[in-house]
Amino acid sequence: MNEDSRLSALESGNMIIHGESDPPFLTFPGLERTGLVTHAFSTRLGGVSRGCFSSLNFGWGTSDEKDNIRENFRRMAVSLGTVPERMVTTQQTHTTNLRVVTEEDAGKGTVRARDYSDVDGLITDRRGLMLVTYFADCVPLYFLDPVKKVIALSHSGWKGTAAGMGEVTVRRMGEEFGCDPADILAAIGPSICRDCYEVDKAVYDGFKGSFSEIELGRIFAPGRPGHFQLDLWLANRLILERAGIRPEHIETACLCTACHSEILFSHRATGGRRGLMCAFLALNN
Repeated sequence: MNEDSRLSALESGNMIIHGESDPPFLTFPGLERTGLVTHAFSTRLGGVSRGCFSSLNFGWGTSDEKDNIRENFRRMAVSLGTVPERMVTTQQTHTTNLRVVTEEDAGKGTVRARDYSDVDGLITDRRGLMLVTYFADCVPLYFLDPVKKVIALSHSGWKGTAAGMGEVTVRRMGEEFGCDPADILAAIGPSICRDCYEVDKAVYDGFKGSFSEIELGRIFAPGRPGHFQLDLWLANRLILERAGIRPEHIETACLCTACHSEILFSHRATGGRRGLMCAFLALNN
């Protein structure tokens, strides 16, 4: 099956498929219409990695060859009209820690070492500086304030979602740059869907302090005894709305990484034998 045929499986979602690009990538219609940002979510197609990392793996922490990862970043940068030296990456540990990045951070995590750790989200008002976060089932959260010209990109797994990563990001945008939540556009990227995401009672209990009983009833569906099916898409939408983002300003990809594990890396679907995709976001010059 060729790449075009494999990508066509993603047409069920709400994202634009840029199959003509090399490597191909996905974008959100609403963010694209603003003309203010360059953004993308990668697939596993179009790189040079092999085996379980085939082929567009960005995970430095995997056993993939480092030269492969460097080449994958170079290819993606070309596809997005930038260079790895203008990218800044997270060092994710499932926290709600965010870093405000500046020109001094350019290239950290792509062409030079990061001098920070435990960072699951990035914020900037610097044009042309591309924020990068890593994924293989967890939720990518994109943010754009078109008034203040500020962007943020966050990683929200179940721990980050239970801790309100989306709300933390919105609050930090306000503290650092005076952003009004009512102005912010947000997008919930490809990640594992409720039907594919079984969790135990410990995870359910982790959400109790952050959501009402009614909300918990919407977020969790009954599963096999002692287990639940967790809807991270809905949970993050509720968090973003609670943070003050208007419902009509929130886009959801509605693409499951586990359902489409031939095209998107999924930790659950592969038992952990996988690479990492990336979300990319930059303010246009």
